[in-house]
Amino acid sequence: MARVAFLFPGQGSQKVGMGKDFVERHPHLRDFFARADEVLGLPLTRLCFEGPDAELVQTQNTQPAIFVVSMAILDVLRKAGIAAEAAAGHSLGEYGALVSAGVLEMDDALRLVRRRGELMAGVNARTPGAMAAVIGLPGDAVAEACRKAQAEGLGVVEPANYNTPAQTVISGQEAAVVRAMALATEARAEKVVRLQVGAPFHCSLMSALQDEFAATLERYSFRDPRFPVVANVTGDYVRTADAVKDALRRQVAGAVRWTDSINRLAADGFDTFVEVGPGRTLVGLLRQIQPERTGLSTGDSKRLDAVIAQLKA
Repeated sequence: MARVAFLFPGQGSQKVGMGKDFVERHPHLRDFFARADEVLGLPLTRLCFEGPDAELVQTQNTQPAIFVVSMAILDVLRKAGIAAEAAAGHSLGEYGALVSAGVLEMDDALRLVRRRGELMAGVNARTPGAMAAVIGLPGDAVAEACRKAQAEGLGVVEPANYNTPAQTVISGQEAAVVRAMALATEARAEKVVRLQVGAPFHCSLMSALQDEFAATLERYSFRDPRFPVVANVTGDYVRTADAVKDALRRQVAGAVRWTDSINRLAADGFDTFVEVGPGRTLVGLLRQIQPERTGLSTGDSKRLDAVIAQLKA
């Protein structure tokens, strides 16, 4: 039998209209989205279903919007009897993974995700930054490009996401990121792409948030995971409530070690990975990290139905 792990996507997987077809296919989810609107006091349903895109892409809105769509899909999977034995989430997605493992209640996670987005958006207002994806260059070579750019006194730039062995995202201050992009190109990267994001995520510019966010985390109840969850900052399992809180605090300014996370799950025998959320980003990354493993997308209602049928069979 397949060993199933759930993967939850992060920021960047959003699009206007996400979640609408799930509600049409599974009407009970209308109450699910309405509950999220009530918890946050935001028109989250409208933002997901109708936009506008200019509002949806704002970090403080994007993060809870992606989270609630992922939770709606998780609800359908659970009602169909589809369960996982482990989970991981990319950045924001780690909160979905924790809900799936029983660590957090959905309402609490939704509030945390909203607050996380607000804090991150605030950093960009004070310290504008940039991010870029470097493709076709090993992670250590990208890290060296960042070190050289910082040594030139251009500011902070660091690896933020180790997405695959050949794709690393960098993050930091504008001039330093631009210089590191040029250095990566000189080092014969296949492609270097500036990302359209609202803040310099997962780098030391976010360090000022850690203590404030840690205080926020302490206001919520965490339980030990019911099954293994891989933390972004270590690429390894967190097994206690205290370890989860520490990982979430460090995650704000720490690099996402996604390649290590997937390799850890694969090494432990997980062979079927279900992306629980909008888009197909994580399935694409899986093909580059562990191409022999099965990746299944639930990004729209037709794909979700197909995944349920396949796993039940």
